[in-house]
Amino acid sequence: MAHIQHQTMRRVLRREIAGTIGLLTDEEDFAAMRRYRTFAFDDHTTYLQQVESLLKALAAQGSHTTVALFDPEEYAEYCAESGLEADAPASRTRFTAELAATGPTVPYDGQPLDELVPDLVDEAVRKATWEYATTLLARIGNCASCGEDIGRASFVRASRLLTRILDTAGRGDLHLVCSVSTAPEKLVAVLRADADPEGIKHLDESEALEFTTVLALGIATGSAGGLVMRTTAPDTTDRVYGWRLRGEDLEPLTAAEVFDAYCTDADSGDLVSPESGVDYCVPPDLGQGGEEGTGHTH
Repeated sequence: MAHIQHQTMRRVLRREIAGTIGLLTDEEDFAAMRRYRTFAFDDHTTYLQQVESLLKALAAQGSHTTVALFDPEEYAEYCAESGLEADAPASRTRFTAELAATGPTVPYDGQPLDELVPDLVDEAVRKATWEYATTLLARIGNCASCGEDIGRASFVRASRLLTRILDTAGRGDLHLVCSVSTAPEKLVAVLRADADPEGIKHLDESEALEFTTVLALGIATGSAGGLVMRTTAPDTTDRVYGWRLRGEDLEPLTAAEVFDAYCTDADSGDLVSPESGVDYCVPPDLGQGGEEGTGHTH
C-alpha cells in the first residue's frame, strides 16, 4: 500500500515540476552535436518528431515545459569553462538548466513545432540584439564636455520619445519597428502594444526594453535610423507612419517616404507590393519642440 502511495506521490510531484528542453532547431546545429558519442540521434527530422511527441506527452500529464534554443558552440564553451565532460548527457542537462534561466526560451502551449521553432529563433535574435546594443551603449562612455554618461542619457531620451509616440498614437493596437544602421550590424527591434477594450495599451516589458535600447544606441552614436508604426483598430483603415532619426530627435517622414520604407524588403531591397486598405500618412506631432533633449548630439 505504501509503495502505491509513493508512486502516486511521485506522479503528482512530476506534474508540479516545470521542465526545460534544449532544442537543436537547424540541421547544422544538429550535425555539430552528432560528434558526441552519447548523443543518440542521427536524423534531424526524427529528432524533431521525438521532441514534439515528448512535449505533447508532458503537456498531457499537466506539466509546464519551456523550450530553449540549444547552441552547440555555446555548449562547448560552457563545458570548457565549467570543467565538464562535453560528451555526457548530464553536462547537456546542466547546460539546458542554465538556458532556462539566461537563454532564449519559449513556453510550450501545445503549438506545432513548426510554429514554435520560428518563435524561438525570433526570441534568440531579440536577446542577442538587446545584449549587443547594451554592450555598445555601455562602451560609449562619458561626454567630454560635461562628463555625463552618454549611454544613460540617450536611453532616457529614447524612453521619452517612445512615451510620446505611444501617447500621441490613435486608438487600437500598435506595431512599431525601429532600425538603426550601426557598424557593422544593422539592428532592428520590434514592439507591439495591444489595446484593451478601454483603449489602454499594454506592452511586453522585454520588448519595450530592447526597443528603447536600440533607439538609444542610434541617438548615442548619431547613426542613420528610423521608426515605422502601424495602427490597427476595428472598423477603420490601418494607418502607417514613421520618423527618421536626426541626432536625438525624430523627424516626421512624408507619406511618400513611409510608403517607400514600408514597401521595400529590408533584407533584399526589393519592392514589396503595397497592401490594400492601408493608409500611408504623416505622423502626429510629438511635441518635441518643448522637450528637453540629452544635450548631446554626436
